[in-house]
Amino acid sequence: MKYTEIAIVGGGPAGLAAALNAAKLGAKVVLIDRNDYLGGQLIKQTHRFFGSKQQRASERGIDIARELADEVMANPQIRVLTEATALGFYEDGVLALEQHNKIITLQGERLIIATGGAEKSLLFPNNDLPGVYGAGAVQTLVNVFGVKPGQRVLMVGAGNIGVIVSYQLLQAGVEVAAIIEAGPRIGAYWVHAAKVVRAGVPIYTRHTIQRAHGEREVTGATLVQLDDRWQPIPGTEKEMEADVICLSVGLSPLTELLWQAGCKMAFVPELGGNVPLRNEYLETSKSGIYVAGDVSGIEEASAAMMEGALAGLNAAASLGYSSDGLELERQNVLDQLAGLRSGPVGEKIRQGLAQAML
Repeated sequence: MKYTEIAIVGGGPAGLAAALNAAKLGAKVVLIDRNDYLGGQLIKQTHRFFGSKQQRASERGIDIARELADEVMANPQIRVLTEATALGFYEDGVLALEQHNKIITLQGERLIIATGGAEKSLLFPNNDLPGVYGAGAVQTLVNVFGVKPGQRVLMVGAGNIGVIVSYQLLQAGVEVAAIIEAGPRIGAYWVHAAKVVRAGVPIYTRHTIQRAHGEREVTGATLVQLDDRWQPIPGTEKEMEADVICLSVGLSPLTELLWQAGCKMAFVPELGGNVPLRNEYLETSKSGIYVAGDVSGIEEASAAMMEGALAGLNAAASLGYSSDGLELERQNVLDQLAGLRSGPVGEKIRQGLAQAML
């Protein structure tokens, strides 16, 4: 059995920020990630962030991942376990991990779950054909491995991820036939959408994919317009050629460990699905278990880092660690989160968070 003061599951933006902030106060931390690298989704994000300097405005996700990972690896308070998968959380507070075909048991006085989210799929005939991808898989191919997924892509979903990935495909020399969105308006920030529109990519709102075409691989799709009740309008079908259908239809929080731990959960559509109830310190209904990032509600990477910082500070403070500026630092993080969630864009998140409080 291995012991630590704070165990963190997930080495993405939330987990990295949590580890650094907990260690900064003096806590001993073990950071666990199933990949052979740290950074999570940040390593795919070649676009520049925007917001304030504290939210790393003008920096690219890939650079943020590298900076945070380097800081974590250089910190003597933090032990990193990569290629380590959390298999389960048991009633005695023990985490079971698998690393290099060996089982490791780890017990932390505090636990921060920062496992992120998983891509949702979409039901339509032939959605299992080769050439149907999730947006995260396409990002991995293009931005991590430098591989084109195809020559002509139909993007399903006009949120930030769908629009950003469309622009990254254009930069890689891949044609984007169209972006379709079932809702009446796009969900992406206009600063992102304007880039693809200027590049000549049409965006069709109130449209969905009716079926994919092809025998051994995708060759195209039938699109259909939706009415105000989200029902297909007969006679509005249109055919589109494409060898890739990229699905960017949202994420679901990865909450398995929280269910195992017996945390109180609630289904909150505004946050992406089932999420843990938590208090203002990001502590769940199970004392000593904290959450941060997409596992607590699907948001942007900037919000995940802020939540990670808050969870790390709060978990360390609950163990008795402190600093002269702790309260000021915590309030600063809360103010940053409030700013990220302000205005019409953050309305859905605010509504969801109100339902997820203990």
